[in-house]
Amino acid sequence: MRLATQFEYRTMKNGSFDPPFSELIVERLRPDRGLAEPVYQQMARAFAEMVEAGEIREGQSLPAERILAERLNLSRTTIRRFYEELRRDHGLTSNRRSGPVVVAPPRLSPRMGALKGFTDEMLELGVEPTTRLLSREIVQDRMIASIFGRPSSSQFLKLVRLRLGDGEPLSRETAWFDLTVAPELAGWDVRGSAYHFISDVCGIRLCDAEQTIEAVLSSAEENAAFGFSQPQPCLLIKRRTHAASGQIVEYVEGVFRGDAYSYRTRLNASVRG
Repeated sequence: MRLATQFEYRTMKNGSFDPPFSELIVERLRPDRGLAEPVYQQMARAFAEMVEAGEIREGQSLPAERILAERLNLSRTTIRRFYEELRRDHGLTSNRRSGPVVVAPPRLSPRMGALKGFTDEMLELGVEPTTRLLSREIVQDRMIASIFGRPSSSQFLKLVRLRLGDGEPLSRETAWFDLTVAPELAGWDVRGSAYHFISDVCGIRLCDAEQTIEAVLSSAEENAAFGFSQPQPCLLIKRRTHAASGQIVEYVEGVFRGDAYSYRTRLNASVRG
């Protein structure tokens, strides 16, 4: 049995080395047979988590189906389903010489610290932004009204949008806008930047925003929007945007693909007295 040699380094065309698919990574793929979740989906989820954590890198070769099946004591059919799942999620490609090869999707890395909308953020990164409107309605919502500090009878423009960069879905967001402070938004055709419309048409100067970021797993709606076959790690960003008067104009909850986003921020050293 040539199991050990299957994990040796391979020299690549550029002279660098293809890191081995280590025994530790193989063990991390070992499924829990006590779970109701199909084995190949457990393995795909573990694989995505390791790619997310940087434990598996782009260009890394995976063992052949037979080798991995023997190592994990699984059928080749199960391993084949696992690899097919990775290919379906664009996490794997095939190379006739080295076998399956990991493909890590490119990540967008916007800087934090400045108030900007999705459109401006994408343009700064050199990405063409587009939006797919999923729903638009004027609502009364007691919970949302409490966030804005408005009476429960207040009306809000609610938008559910899929945001795309260069044609690829990046985030699914739900936004509420206060029609008491910006009534012109009721007639907005949802084209272009909401922040530009608020500034140019509503005459409101946006001042600042409070934003939180937390890790979540994608919901059924987000899986469908992003083309995931199963829940994947995502970033949930919640933001309250204020006008210069201090009133909240927008509240938004956006779920961003964890495999496509990596936010950057600059930290300054504190000065000790």
